[in-house]
Amino acid sequence: MTPTPKSAARQHADDAARFTELVESVSAADWTRPSPVAEWTALDVVKHLVEWSRGFLTGAGIELPPLDVEADPVAAWKRHVADIQAILDDPAGRVLRNPHIGDKPVDEAIDQFYTPDIWMHSWDLAKALGREPDLGQERCRAALAGMEPMEQMLRDSGQFGPAVPVADGASAQDRLMAFLGRDPAWRPDGRVVVDGR
Repeated sequence: MTPTPKSAARQHADDAARFTELVESVSAADWTRPSPVAEWTALDVVKHLVEWSRGFLTGAGIELPPLDVEADPVAAWKRHVADIQAILDDPAGRVLRNPHIGDKPVDEAIDQFYTPDIWMHSWDLAKALGREPDLGQERCRAALAGMEPMEQMLRDSGQFGPAVPVADGASAQDRLMAFLGRDPAWRPDGRVVVDGR
């Protein structure tokens, strides 16, 4: 049975809550840990989510003040989540205009482009902290099915690295991450994990 899709506001609340748990668990010394994204630290993952989405929303006439993620990553992230959630809870008929995606209701644009980014980057932050994330196999399978037909366009955008080869029997999560250019076996200490070992 296919689960009932969540509203844009509920999906963001759930995905942001999971990411917030990770953010709150990072010690001051761990913000400089490497992440699976080349040349990004754990802090860079949070900065990316905060900075690009706030810029993205100017297309809907929404000017959110800049946040100093480096000074206090936890406080900045929580403020950012509250700002985005407030927009989703009351989109007020605003339309986001963007040359790459056209015109979309602001809540639909956030739900389509930003909320999945939180979900996928939770994998990066968890891995940077030495944890094994679980994004949900069904959701990973659906996301991969939606991206595969657009692979060339996604690669050309420069947002994803080259796909990483995985075994035929790899999980949907591993296949999704490999498609995005992440090595599912990546570890912050440089060790490669094979079959969970």
